[in-house]
Amino acid sequence: MNEGTGFCSASSSAERRVVHGAGVRSFRHLHEQLAAAILLATFGCLPARCQDAGSFAIRHVAQAPSSGLNRNVRFLPPGELSSGPTFADPQSSRSRSSDGPFKKVLGRFRKDQAEIYSAPFHRSNLKWDALFLAGTGVFIATDRQASRALPGNHLNVSRNISSVGLYGTSAAAGILWLSGMATHDDHARETGVLSAEALANTVTVYVGLQLIAGRERPIEGSGNGRFWHNNALSSPFPSGHALFTWSMASVIAHEYPRPWVKWLAYSTATAVSVSRFTGREHFPSDVAVGSVIGYLIGRHIFKAHCRQGISEGCHSRKIAQADQP
Repeated sequence: MNEGTGFCSASSSAERRVVHGAGVRSFRHLHEQLAAAILLATFGCLPARCQDAGSFAIRHVAQAPSSGLNRNVRFLPPGELSSGPTFADPQSSRSRSSDGPFKKVLGRFRKDQAEIYSAPFHRSNLKWDALFLAGTGVFIATDRQASRALPGNHLNVSRNISSVGLYGTSAAAGILWLSGMATHDDHARETGVLSAEALANTVTVYVGLQLIAGRERPIEGSGNGRFWHNNALSSPFPSGHALFTWSMASVIAHEYPRPWVKWLAYSTATAVSVSRFTGREHFPSDVAVGSVIGYLIGRHIFKAHCRQGISEGCHSRKIAQADQP
């Protein structure tokens, strides 16, 4: 057989001829494209698209016109080979796939933050703002007397109760998320995800109020709870334990609006708030403000992102499919 001619493969459904020189290079280039398509499939490209692209190239090679042994083999021009579906670089595909969820979560967080900070300025909330500010003022006016009336013993017991309540609520949310992932329970998974989102959204509020208020704890300074004397993350206003626990408890209670679930979630959060006061870590206004804000943030996250048909308590707002956790 002369050099430059191909050979016929008996196992192929179509005649394919391979020759030296430009023919071999073109055929190898085609195999490289097919290999790249297979590699892209492992990084998340649509299987149907990859399969169609591979079939497209193979079909053109297989349909090349037959010729005698001494005739040159006809290969497709480069323009025809590149006219089919094109593929992105695997590294850029991985970057887009990893950046997509991150950007989505970040955008969702920014939207939640904007809604949380703008909520007090809505006209329908002004009466509640006035009631909240008035109640906070009453608590602040009586903080010193209430704190000094507490007995000084069993402080560690109260502090341990508050820690157990916070960590127990966090563990319950985490267990719900893990069990939802393991058993494909969308309701449990949503509860864990939204509890984490509520917790994340309370952190910025917590840090901002701490730095602005700069209040002293009951056991610091003169014990009067002076503001703007402790502008650091150790400031007690508002109570972080109460804020975090109430935000997660609010999500859990809204996701499972059964009496015993509500009683358990809110009783735990109340125990945390009260024990932070009896443990002389906070004044009454600290835990009251933290509890109210935590509850409201948890309720907002639930109403903004719950999916109808999963939680029986999700009926106040229809959420777009793209915004699902």
